[in-house]
Amino acid sequence: MSAPRDRVPLAARVEQLLAADGPLPIVAAGDPVLRQPAEPFDGQLDAGLLARFVEALRVTMHAAPGVGLAAPQVGVGLRIAVIEDPAPVPQEVRQARGRVPLPFRVLVNPSYEPVGAARAGFFEGCLSLPGWQAVVARPTRVRLTGSDEYGRAVDELFSGWPARIVQHETDHLDGVLYVDRAELRSLSANGAVAQRWAQPTPEAAARELGFALPQ
Repeated sequence: MSAPRDRVPLAARVEQLLAADGPLPIVAAGDPVLRQPAEPFDGQLDAGLLARFVEALRVTMHAAPGVGLAAPQVGVGLRIAVIEDPAPVPQEVRQARGRVPLPFRVLVNPSYEPVGAARAGFFEGCLSLPGWQAVVARPTRVRLTGSDEYGRAVDELFSGWPARIVQHETDHLDGVLYVDRAELRSLSANGAVAQRWAQPTPEAAARELGFALPQ
């Protein structure tokens, strides 16, 4: 019988996860690890193990596929996340959502704060809640602080879709899921989003489903 996850040291847990080849299993909503604030990273993994873990997160994110993945989503309660978005979308979507390419990044102990009062609402999904999307209103610009995987300080401004990705993944590290911030009347199956709400903005969804968007 294996020990409960919360009784296994973090380094040993990561080694167990990495023992299997291929993408890591993604934890689904309902698992307590997604609802607990993650532990700040302070050398719990040595440099070699951290590099292997980051690469496994990257492989898992690509395989899902997704544009971000936080350590708690693979059952590891550390404040580490990876993000990357090639933004393969039509120009009208890029303009409406501010979705521009975001190179691969590792976020260690990140936190964010809004810059300005502007907010926008768009459909979001989550690898830990497969099959569903909902509209979430978020600040359109944020300041992100923290560090990268090498311990170098990060203090950057993000806007548009990259700002949304940063907020979504950092929220995971605080035990917050996107549905906590969502307009629940907008909750839609992926098929319904593709068939009905694929427009660059969710204005039609707001009108027909009966929820408000930021002005």
